Amino acid sequence: MPNIRILIVDDSSLLRDGLSNLLAVQPDFDVIPPVDGALAAADVVRKVRPDIVLMGWPASSQGSQKVFGAIQDVKAHTRVIMLTNDDLKEDFVEAVKQGCCGIVPKNTSTELLLKSIRKVNAGEFWLDRMTTADVIRQLARKSPAGAPAAPVPAPAPVAQQPSVRLGVRDQAGALSNREREIVILVAQGFKNKEMAERMFISEQTVKNHLHNIFDKLGVSDRLELALYAVHHNLHEPS
Repeated sequence: MPNIRILIVDDSSLLRDGLSNLLAVQPDFDVIPPVDGALAAADVVRKVRPDIVLMGWPASSQGSQKVFGAIQDVKAHTRVIMLTNDDLKEDFVEAVKQGCCGIVPKNTSTELLLKSIRKVNAGEFWLDRMTTADVIRQLARKSPAGAPAAPVPAPAPVAQQPSVRLGVRDQAGALSNREREIVILVAQGFKNKEMAERMFISEQTVKNHLHNIFDKLGVSDRLELALYAVHHNLHEPS
């Protein structure tokens, strides 16, 4: 099996060099010379098409936009892991929307960083539960609880969906309109009782719908479901 080719992108030479030295000793990693500029990073992505980009810039920054744009331009299978600071939690939703496949704090342990790289390279999504909860809270803040119930959007075309696996299946199209409505409410932070009241159904019926949704999408809980919704553009009305 070929080694995982990794590109490190960050403004800090200390972080770039430290990560490069740390990852280079792993027998299954090949570390590409790190870069600190957006144009250089985009150029490497286009020419080398790394498997993983470890990116220290915020998802909303121009540098990140250039990297994501380069990945889309060449239709690379490159997966991006954002290296984040705790004071940039508001950027988490944007990272997920951009197609980021992992969010890892810069102060994470070496063991977890190595594990996240291998998991994301294998097609999985890496996000700890605290970060996932932050994403859901941000979505909830953008959708006030008092807002009127919204129509259910159609799923995004497959060509626009990020290449990411949240479970073994990807069957958003198999959801009923009612199930899609529940997905929206879960992503907006509503609890089962609140959803039941808004939809004029029993709380048990909500639980039954959630069970079916988990089974269809291959997710295991509400947190994964919320992330799936953001990735597949199912989290808000069209």
